[in-house]
Amino acid sequence: MSRISVFSAPFLLGFDSFEERIDRLARSADGYPPYNIERHVADDGSERFLISIAVAGFAAPELDVTAEDNQLTVRGRQKDEPGREYLHRGIAARQFQRTFLLADGMEVKDATLGHGMLVITLERPKAAKIARRIDIRSL
Repeated sequence: MSRISVFSAPFLLGFDSFEERIDRLARSADGYPPYNIERHVADDGSERFLISIAVAGFAAPELDVTAEDNQLTVRGRQKDEPGREYLHRGIAARQFQRTFLLADGMEVKDATLGHGMLVITLERPKAAKIARRIDIRSL
């Protein structure tokens, strides 16, 4: 059975890559690590978003934040220290990857790590509404 996509409508031109990204995000949706997203709107209409990810036990060198092609990816990789002997291991050294799809115009401004929380700041400046007249040429 073939799947009908919302993005295959004839008036949505150039959106085919979004469908691929959304499918990839849906497949990678896992509950770890937990996160919050806050939205703040400034008086000028610009928006700021804060993504807070609970990364207790991870140090800054074990975390990687990348923004590429309208996608924000956060990866965490912990390595076991070879000289440690555990009598009980209740905290696993777990790897993760969390992906967020960003709208056009979103800018990743900052990432800070403190008290087990990774906070990523994104901004979307208020876009100027631009309308222009297209001249029609005769052939």
